[in-house]
Amino acid sequence: MSSLFTQFHFLSPWWLTLLIPAIAILFLRRGRGAEATLTFSSLSVLASLGKKLRQGPGAFSIPLLLTALNLAILAIARPVWREEFQNRTASGVDIMIAFDVSLSMEIDDFYDSSGSPLQRLDAAKAVVTNFVKNRSDDRIGLVVFSGQPYHISPITLDHDWLLNGLARVKLTKNDGYGAGTVREQGTAIGSAISAAATRLHARDAKSKIIVLITDGANNSGKISPIDAAKYAADLDIKIYAVALGTKDGRVSSNIQRFPRQEFDLPTLQEVSRLTGGENYWAQTNAELKNTFRTIDALEKTERKTYTVTEDRELYLWLLYPSLLLSALAALLIAVNPPPSVN
Repeated sequence: MSSLFTQFHFLSPWWLTLLIPAIAILFLRRGRGAEATLTFSSLSVLASLGKKLRQGPGAFSIPLLLTALNLAILAIARPVWREEFQNRTASGVDIMIAFDVSLSMEIDDFYDSSGSPLQRLDAAKAVVTNFVKNRSDDRIGLVVFSGQPYHISPITLDHDWLLNGLARVKLTKNDGYGAGTVREQGTAIGSAISAAATRLHARDAKSKIIVLITDGANNSGKISPIDAAKYAADLDIKIYAVALGTKDGRVSSNIQRFPRQEFDLPTLQEVSRLTGGENYWAQTNAELKNTFRTIDALEKTERKTYTVTEDRELYLWLLYPSLLLSALAALLIAVNPPPSVN
């Protein structure tokens, strides 16, 4: 019912004022006529005078004409069914998110708002999801990595597709149960940067950005993070590097061969510096959220949204019945004309 009032309109509503006299005619027709000038004691005297008035089909001609008139008035008021569509254009900022899914992301040294332990993977997923939702006009892609990079989503405005892919990302366990998104163990930061930069290189955008999220140091892949950053810098791509983990959140020996090896801050800082980006270290869930709010503010873009209005004319649905009723009334009058006065 609400859509009826919001989508149904008359483009020329002033014509509807003609309905007032048209409806008035209908009521006046039902009113009592003038008093007779002669009074008879009995109507039987008039039975033999004149011809008997014929009722039948001819009695319906006036109501049909009045109905046709009302429908015609509604038609010339131009009723329409209005549809509005939101048309938006991409901002010109293309973003690739390089997301670490190595085994160390299973460490639960983050805490949610209720104080419950939270895995780094889940904390990062939550802030990335919110980041993507806040940038509806940017084309965003996603690559995850551990021992090698794996593309989850191309650079796209279809953020639902990207977020569905992110939600399905999981880690590969050492126990052999439940293979993860990337089977190869390790942390190939350089390869992830290179893969993300290659995707951005093919794009014609005024601004290209890589958001790197990792809690480890580069120990896999065929290209170093510094060399990958230089490659990205040559392509005019900025890198925002986000390191996850507390000082005490070291990786245990049952997860990684070198238990004291975690994120390499000096390397991440150099990666950001070479590309003109920024470097962040998030040690708590609150700091992680603030980091992405900062990145969002630094790369804020002008959003352009256009509303397209489409009106579907409905007057023919009233005009044709009006013409049909008028023709039917004319036919009834022709077949059964009113009595003539001699």
